[in-house]
Amino acid sequence: MKDVAKEAGVGLGTVSRVINKNGPVKESTRLKVERAIETLKYKPNEVARNFKMQQSRSVALIVPTIWHPFFSKFAYHVEQVLSNNGYKMILCNSQSDVMKEINYISMLEKNKIDGLIAITYSHDLDQYITSHLPIVSIDRHFTEDVVYVTSDNEKGGQIAADELIKRGCRNIAFLGSVSDIKNESMRRRQGFEAEAKQSSISYRVLELEEPVEDINESVRTFFHEHPDVDGVFAMNDKWARIIISTLQNERKRVPEDVQVIGYDGITASKEEELTFSTIKQPVHLMAEKAAEAIISIINDQPTDEKMILPVEFYNGTSTK
Repeated sequence: MKDVAKEAGVGLGTVSRVINKNGPVKESTRLKVERAIETLKYKPNEVARNFKMQQSRSVALIVPTIWHPFFSKFAYHVEQVLSNNGYKMILCNSQSDVMKEINYISMLEKNKIDGLIAITYSHDLDQYITSHLPIVSIDRHFTEDVVYVTSDNEKGGQIAADELIKRGCRNIAFLGSVSDIKNESMRRRQGFEAEAKQSSISYRVLELEEPVEDINESVRTFFHEHPDVDGVFAMNDKWARIIISTLQNERKRVPEDVQVIGYDGITASKEEELTFSTIKQPVHLMAEKAAEAIISIINDQPTDEKMILPVEFYNGTSTK
């Protein structure tokens, strides 16, 4: 910075104001400083500068696994919004390792990162979360009042049941798993059941405790015990794929014999198209809202504490 100041014929403070954009500088002076920066090929030391400002200009994103299409797509869109606002994203692929997640919370407490966006299903994390920390949670409630973003899971369950009923199903079922950690995905079953009861339609539920050792066998046994089921709402697209595959192996036709609706609506790549029917989450919008919220929290600006975003039905090959 001293070399830039000497080259431009200005004071060190003027150079600092131009670089940090945090004070008045005449246009002609700013141009002189920028020319000096270009001539000297000067690059600011961001680490040192941010240390003085007590900001790292970085946000950590915790996801359970980057291999899942929903989490990878979510991370992609979060990074775009953060980058457009001058923040870097640090990705934590936690594999539900609570110690990894606690380490990132510790980094946040020590100002090594400015904020944290967390998709986490780990046990014992609640005690480390406090509402004064800049954190945005996805799909999960904490005991503290932490901002969270989710899709309208309950409405998604209602839509799934309604679509199956409209397409002629008379014996419908919800298949999925449940964790002892409270999260919004549990509302999918609630919405499904409420719509089935409202329509006076017979329904069954297979809800297994996580972790599930053998989903395929559990699904196969369920259909052997309930051969009259002609419509299924799966808790997510992973379950939907397994259900469709199991039905086909059991010589049942999808959708002629059994109709299936998943939940997520995420493809493995931008080029791939959705095939089976599902409830689509607005992953792009969820990521955008989460990133905007964490930036607002970091900068002490107001933000909604609870954001529930709309879902929609995608009519694919697994429904009539």
